[in-house]
Amino acid sequence: MIYYAGFDTDTFPGQAQLDWMKANTNLSWCGYYLAPAPSHDDTGWMGNRQALIDQGWGLLPIYLGQQTAGPGSHNAIAPQGSTDGSQAAQLMQAEGFASGTYVFIDWEDGGVPSADAQAYLCAWVTAVMESGYQPGIYCSHDLADTMASLMATLNPAPELRIWAWNVPTITAHAYTCSLNEFPADDPSGCGYPDAVAWQCQQNAVLALPGAPNETMQADLSSASLADPSAPVESQ
Repeated sequence: MIYYAGFDTDTFPGQAQLDWMKANTNLSWCGYYLAPAPSHDDTGWMGNRQALIDQGWGLLPIYLGQQTAGPGSHNAIAPQGSTDGSQAAQLMQAEGFASGTYVFIDWEDGGVPSADAQAYLCAWVTAVMESGYQPGIYCSHDLADTMASLMATLNPAPELRIWAWNVPTITAHAYTCSLNEFPADDPSGCGYPDAVAWQCQQNAVLALPGAPNETMQADLSSASLADPSAPVESQ
C-alpha cells in the first residue's frame, strides 16, 4: 500500500515556498489552518486553497477550537461546541471546500477529556455533520481509541477520521533527510490501527536547499490518503 508524506505549520510559508516544496520533495499534502478560530487568529492560510490545489497539494483543513491545556481559548462545553462546529463549517464553505469534505478539530490535550470536554467534542462533530461536512480529530495516539468510541455513540455516528500524534520529542530539532524521503509510513505505526494520518515529528527544522526559504520549521506526518480531506465517495 502507498502512503503519503505531509506536513503542517500554523504560519503560512507563502505560495512560492509551497510551490517549490511540491515540485522538489515527496510531500503530497499539507495542513490548512482555518481562521479566525477560537485558538488560532492568524488568517495567513486563508484564501490560498485553489492556488495550493493548482500546485498539486492535498489539503487537511485544521480547526483550532477550544482547549483544556496549553494556550488558546478554554471554554470546552457543549453549547460552545455547537457554535464552533458551525463556525468551522462556515470557514470551510467560505474557502470553497465541497460538501462532504473532512475538517479536523485540533485537540492538543493528551489527558483523558473531562465530561465537559467530551460534550464539547461531540457537539462540534454533530454541528459539522449538520452543516454538510465530515469530522476528523487530531489528538494523541493514546486518546485515539477513546475519541473513536465516543463519536461512535452519536446518532448518526460520523465516518470519523483520526490524525494521531506520536512523536519522539516536542523540542525543536534539526531534521535532515533526502528531499524525496520525508516520512511516508503506515499511519497505524502511531499506535492506533485505524489512524488515517500519523504525525511522527513535531517542531522539525527542515533543510530545504534551493527553496525560497532554505530552513523551515514544521510538523511531519504520513497519511493513507494523498488528500486527507477528500470525501469518502471520492477516495
